[in-house]
Amino acid sequence: MADRQILRLPALEVRQGSRRIYCFAVDGKRLHEFAAVSRIRRDAKDQLQGYQRPEVASHIRAIQRYLESENPMLPNALVLAFDSRVRFEPAITSHEVGYSVPGELVVPLDETLEDDEKPAWVVDGQQRSAAIRDADIGEFPVAAVGFIADNDAEQRAQFILVNNTKPLPKGLIHELLPDTNTHLPPAYARRQLPAALMTRLNGTFNGPFYRAIATPTSPDGYIKDNSILRMIEHSLYQGALYQYRDPNDGAGDVDQMLAHLTTYWGLVCETFPEAWSLPPRLSRLTHGVGIQAMGFIMDHLTEDLPPREIPGAVNDALKRIGAGAAWTGGSWKFGSNEARKWNSFQNTPNDVRLLTDGLLYLINQEALF
Repeated sequence: MADRQILRLPALEVRQGSRRIYCFAVDGKRLHEFAAVSRIRRDAKDQLQGYQRPEVASHIRAIQRYLESENPMLPNALVLAFDSRVRFEPAITSHEVGYSVPGELVVPLDETLEDDEKPAWVVDGQQRSAAIRDADIGEFPVAAVGFIADNDAEQRAQFILVNNTKPLPKGLIHELLPDTNTHLPPAYARRQLPAALMTRLNGTFNGPFYRAIATPTSPDGYIKDNSILRMIEHSLYQGALYQYRDPNDGAGDVDQMLAHLTTYWGLVCETFPEAWSLPPRLSRLTHGVGIQAMGFIMDHLTEDLPPREIPGAVNDALKRIGAGAAWTGGSWKFGSNEARKWNSFQNTPNDVRLLTDGLLYLINQEALF
């Protein structure tokens, strides 16, 4: 079946429109000779590498114990993404079923390759493949489906789409979206630009959000990524960032959007340095309710303004908020309304609206100055 350099796998090529998928079986113990699990990370230049979630040790051990029991079976196919080094050789040239062609997948083997240099990646079935690798068994053939991808972006796109019906961690999806360039479900497509902006804010754009947003590649961040995404998404479609978008195709001037966000939130950070440095359980400013409410304030104060004019429109308003703010302690008092303890606001639509209205009330209290 194989020599030292090549692994030949009997396979069936199935044609789906212009695409090809390959159904085959392989000894799971040999899978890691040519396939790697690419775990999401960022390189020294803050570029996204990989796309898989980290292995879940407890789940792997459970599968491993099952594999080591009597008569185990894993009927679900693993999904692999091959690069162009893998090729399909058909066994026949004429056949009755036009969409199905038997043949062989030809997979190069090189034991000197690092994981990120191997010709295949596990798109779905990471934990099953790891359990087979670690199990005390001689061999375990598994069903697999593969496709040949053009580039890393296509692999990421297929990873998202293959896992679309499974409970993938939202943070993983959000971090993958900016580097995905194929058709996506509408909900993901709508978040692609917000996710790209969030990634830049958290990484290469040295501003108030630098490494402060919790993502798979920034686990020490303390601001929830979904709070930032909601704030950006609303502003893009209904607020201050809309001015930089092309309403026809949804594209926009990303650098101007980043400048707008960084300028405004930089002023917020300067005005409330203590509250900005604390995690959400100690500060309602970095809590989801505060991020969204202050995002609405950004839209209210800076709509149609270029970044250079933001300080003049925002500084006095932030000072007025500061005079009545209770981000980290005490109580909020908005006019004649009943006072609310500082941490009583929760990340719900109703409380976001109430806090936004309260912040607008404070902004309009010129008598404080």
